[in-house]
Amino acid sequence: MAGLGRRLGMGILGGLLAGIAVQAAAAEARFAQAPTWQDEFEYTGRPDPAKWGYDTGGHGWGNHELQTYTRSEDNAFVRDGLLHVVAKRQSRKGNAYTSARLVSKGRGDFLYGRIEVRARIPAGVGTWPAIWMLPSGNAYGGWPKSGEIDIMEHVGFDQDVVHVSVHTEAYNHVLRTQKTATQRVPGASTDFHVYRVDWTPGAILGFIDGEQMYEFRNEGAGPAAWPFDQPFHLLLNVAVGGDWGGMQGIDPAAFPATMEVDYVRVYPLLQP
Repeated sequence: MAGLGRRLGMGILGGLLAGIAVQAAAAEARFAQAPTWQDEFEYTGRPDPAKWGYDTGGHGWGNHELQTYTRSEDNAFVRDGLLHVVAKRQSRKGNAYTSARLVSKGRGDFLYGRIEVRARIPAGVGTWPAIWMLPSGNAYGGWPKSGEIDIMEHVGFDQDVVHVSVHTEAYNHVLRTQKTATQRVPGASTDFHVYRVDWTPGAILGFIDGEQMYEFRNEGAGPAAWPFDQPFHLLLNVAVGGDWGGMQGIDPAAFPATMEVDYVRVYPLLQP
């Protein structure tokens, strides 16, 4: 029993030391001073096809959403130095709304880094804008096993409350175990704000306007808790309704609803 006690004690100590090492590594993380992937939207017309593709369709997207995502310039265009992602009251393929879901998959796939987006998000009950990331290869299987990183989510019935989350096999909204932080951002729909995550092998940290408001640490428990050791890509979209966005109905007068994006910048992680 004494030997067992020593082994258990060493195991606990080892876990504590591993946790301290992970936290130290996250604290020492350094990122490049200049982005290596970015879109400043200093052009006019369709989003740059070298950087953005589209997810399209209107099958509810796993959340009973009510929009059809299109490739139309009605729903995604660049003008006056801003990307506009527009959800509209417009019938398409059985749905009463259209919108756009831009993805960088195959054009911008990242393993770790500082991801920073300056945006102004739409208001109105029934709107559900998001700036987020999904795995590019699903190394551990389909959602949620390979993870999801939500840099910014907002639902119009809870104006100015911004959510930052991750989802994994162990921690996700289906199980009600998702790891989320919220912050009130006055003027989220009238002013531009900077939404950011710092993603390292040891942690995912979330920031709004340079102030940290979220932390998710690598527990060292394997991919069920931490699948974030594989490349991810960016998504920018405005959903309509859905299980969360539509919890308090949809106000048709809120549309068209536009998310404006000033820039997207990705700074790679430098090894300490």
